[in-house]
Amino acid sequence: MNEQKEAVFTAEEFLVSRRSVRQYEKGHVLSDEELNELLELASRAPSSWNLQHWRYFVIRDQANKERLLPIAYGQQQVVDASAVVVVLGDLEANKVAPDVFAEAEPRIRDMMIQQIEGAYANNPALARDEAVRNGSLAAMQLMLAARAKGYDTVPMGGYDQNAFVREFKVPERYIPVVMIPIGKAAQPGRETGRLPLAHQVFHESF
Repeated sequence: MNEQKEAVFTAEEFLVSRRSVRQYEKGHVLSDEELNELLELASRAPSSWNLQHWRYFVIRDQANKERLLPIAYGQQQVVDASAVVVVLGDLEANKVAPDVFAEAEPRIRDMMIQQIEGAYANNPALARDEAVRNGSLAAMQLMLAARAKGYDTVPMGGYDQNAFVREFKVPERYIPVVMIPIGKAAQPGRETGRLPLAHQVFHESF
């Protein structure tokens, strides 16, 4: 019982400790091994039909980070961070269903693929909602994975998405969900307040 209480406390402390960091140690290198570990952990996020709608566009080359700077309206963290990961959402995630369910019992596989194709057919709004919703789950998991491994992050929506798509030639199939610089904090993130729970929660009715 004591061990269980200690684990819960540690998890709470970990979640509360995450901050959005905007100042990073310049020149710190995020290795391939570290990066892949973070992305593997992020990819354990849940997703609708297990279609894993997220893709990760990783920028570590300094010249490419400089290309990103004006797109991010001059926000220095995209240049100083060890890596910038732009989480993309897949508008055609239904196309991976045969791979996702390749090992399933044929009856289950056919049922799931039929269900997915029916949901996606002539429904671009659903495709976009699913791309953003599930991409956001992976993005949050990436930030928590980074924190667990001693790195800091900041989720960024303040950038020119259209310019990013043009500059980095993102295929039409994918849409930017969020930009996440990852690195070692040069300055700790600022603690921010939260609205009271009573303001945020509705029980049973409005």
